Amino acid sequence: MATRKRALEVVRTDDGEGKPSRRNRLNFFELAYQKIEELLVHCELKPGQFMTMLELQHITGFGRTPVHHAVNRLSADTLIIIRPRHGLHIAPIDLARERMLLALRRDMERFVVRLAADRASLSHRNQALHIERLLRERRATLTLDEFNNIDRRIDALVLEAAGEPFLVHTLRPLHTLYRRIGYIHHRFMPGQAELAGTIDRHLAILAAVAGRRAEDAVKASDALIDYMGEMFTGMEVGIDPRLLDCSIEPLLGP
Repeated sequence: MATRKRALEVVRTDDGEGKPSRRNRLNFFELAYQKIEELLVHCELKPGQFMTMLELQHITGFGRTPVHHAVNRLSADTLIIIRPRHGLHIAPIDLARERMLLALRRDMERFVVRLAADRASLSHRNQALHIERLLRERRATLTLDEFNNIDRRIDALVLEAAGEPFLVHTLRPLHTLYRRIGYIHHRFMPGQAELAGTIDRHLAILAAVAGRRAEDAVKASDALIDYMGEMFTGMEVGIDPRLLDCSIEPLLGP
């Protein structure tokens, strides 16, 4: 409801002729992308699910054009598969593929976080310190949804501090893939609801960027990627495969 209200507020700002300005249309498209991305991360759009564009419009509360725009981007990100004349397919999770891509993310994150630590402005450093303080204060009580919102802010801040737009388009899909893996790990793996481990590793990254300590930032980034690798080890043997692809038939009936 809040997303829909924000979207309507964006649309009402026009160019003097009763039509949304180009800038506001782009903001509207971004809101639709963010909403669908959130639904993917939280598995409200289940991996392996088939649906129509119209169903996605109803779920998100957005119209055809912004949803179509967002779906095209998410298709390029390999998160949604467009089936011509058949609708949309939420891409199943392939643990082997995503574990392989973790090596790519490690190298890219090293490059990005080093740039961020070297280039961080006073504003970037202050924002990092603010988020670090919030995480420390809420470390014991933070919910998974709240953490994911903060994690998204951290990713955006580091990319902004790095100052290279190309990296945004390259890393953003990877961030979404692994945010969804983290959600499934903490939400569905027995005994893995505790967030302290991932929070502590994000705290180390924030402190290093805020202190402009590039080598420490790289080490902290590597520690986070190693932690994510451990998630895959557990999920490969302990996760219900239907959480990775809802189209899989159960082995036993009810």
